[in-house]
Amino acid sequence: MEKRKLSNDEISALCLGLSMLLHAGVGVGDGLSLLAEEESDAAHRALLAQMAQRVDDGAPLAAAFRETERFPDYVCGLLEVGEAAGRTEEALSALSHHYEDRARLDHQVRASLLYPAILLVIMLAVIAVLLVRVLPVFNEVYAYLGGSLTGVAGGLLALGQALDRAMPVLCVLLGAVVVFLAVFAASASFRDRVMSLWRKKMGDRGISRKINTARFAQSLSMGLSSGLPLEEALSMAASLLESVPAAKGRCLDCLKRLENGEGLAAAMRESGALPRAECRLLDLGLRSGTGDTAMEQIARRLSEESETALEEKVGQVEPALVMVTSVLVGLILLSVMLPLMNIMTAIG
Repeated sequence: MEKRKLSNDEISALCLGLSMLLHAGVGVGDGLSLLAEEESDAAHRALLAQMAQRVDDGAPLAAAFRETERFPDYVCGLLEVGEAAGRTEEALSALSHHYEDRARLDHQVRASLLYPAILLVIMLAVIAVLLVRVLPVFNEVYAYLGGSLTGVAGGLLALGQALDRAMPVLCVLLGAVVVFLAVFAASASFRDRVMSLWRKKMGDRGISRKINTARFAQSLSMGLSSGLPLEEALSMAASLLESVPAAKGRCLDCLKRLENGEGLAAAMRESGALPRAECRLLDLGLRSGTGDTAMEQIARRLSEESETALEEKVGQVEPALVMVTSVLVGLILLSVMLPLMNIMTAIG
């Protein structure tokens, strides 16, 4: 049976609670046990108790997370980096903030898209009825008066006739889309396969690339600030992008350039691992002996930029859908009023 992935809110709350307990000096296993005792949901309490037992048996925290198959790869990967760097508390805190922002953005997306999407579907249904059923009636009346629909009305009538002929095919396609969406929502494994395919093909473009770069910078910052060897920190950062081959390729290219003797800032600039502006900041930090601090600032800036870009993109969706529905309303008026005006003119 498929295991349900934890929601963004649940991941954020768990990471926050565990990071606070670690900050207070509580051990990882004891912290998980305390969280389990305070958990009201039986399934979630059993999950935390299972993780606590694995940690008490000597397993790393990241392994305990991964074995449950209830957490995203990013959570497990960043925890592995944090544990290797001796910064488990910082990794948990970063994950808590990251998934808190993800949850807030998800709520914003749903709120922004629900009403326009419903309005768009209703308008498409109304237009289909007008084009397929109503306009032919006007055409018959106008033909009886010795005329025919021309111009925009004639074009819309032809479109309606084409839709009427293609209706069986459209119904099959609509049914396939509904089935796909239902399976996508219900099956975690199918959803993971689809998202994995999408990440391989399109997961390193536009906003997705900014998010990948921010994740890479955050992981590298954690490694550098903990004194890990540079090559090892880069390898761990690249492992977080395993599901996005293009992004991982940039990281490996950067690592290869380092092995060939290039400086860190130059290697990142030439490989595209970081934006050029951030590479200049990193170069200044390395020259002044504060490379880890500069990398931390870069990671924070890139995370903020990626979140801002995503919020802006989401904010553009609602006006775009409203604009589309407004245009469709105008088409409805044209498809009804123009034939009616022609009929009234003929009668008059």
